Amino acid sequence: MHRVDVIRSRLRAAADPSRAAGQQAYMKSDLPFLGVRVPETRRIARAAVAGETDPLRILDDARELWDAASHREERYAAMMLLAVPPARADLRIVPLVEHMVRTGRWWDVTDELSGRVRELLDEHPRDGDALVRGWCVSEELWLRRLAILSQLGRRERTDLRLLTDALEPNLRDGEFFIRKAIGWALRDAARAYPEWVSAYVAAHALSPLSRREALKHL
Repeated sequence: MHRVDVIRSRLRAAADPSRAAGQQAYMKSDLPFLGVRVPETRRIARAAVAGETDPLRILDDARELWDAASHREERYAAMMLLAVPPARADLRIVPLVEHMVRTGRWWDVTDELSGRVRELLDEHPRDGDALVRGWCVSEELWLRRLAILSQLGRRERTDLRLLTDALEPNLRDGEFFIRKAIGWALRDAARAYPEWVSAYVAAHALSPLSRREALKHL
């Protein structure tokens, strides 16, 4: 059986209809849900490509799953495939990441894919830096959110100059999902650099939402 079909079949076998309607309502999703929990979706995706050594074959599977998805978990599985070696941190995932963001256009997409960008920043600092700097001034709201969130979880590895440069073009944006992302990115940076975040918040006219999120644990 084709690997994409295996993933679809296993997702349906793990479906929980009692969860599906609530998930769809919460996510305000046009695509229905199967009701599969995220850890199980991740396990199914990883198991399907276990042992694969060609990143391009994984990218092909991910693109097919994404574009032909009939349920949202298929899109989640597609994004999760990009975290599986050898596709993980391979620069060739970039066009697909951007395609997913531009066609998915919702916060669950950017939040999942931010981890893929973080991995690119760790493995390919110069290329990752250029991506974030380009996306943070994009006309596409969700690429800007992705850029802002791209260093979540880096802790002491956080590039504060890059974070600053990703935030600055977006500080006056009134969009809720941008303001929320700004606060979240600063709150996460505060885990390693609390004094820097406190000083940044004091020096900038952040929205109340961004400020509240940034200072939540300070």
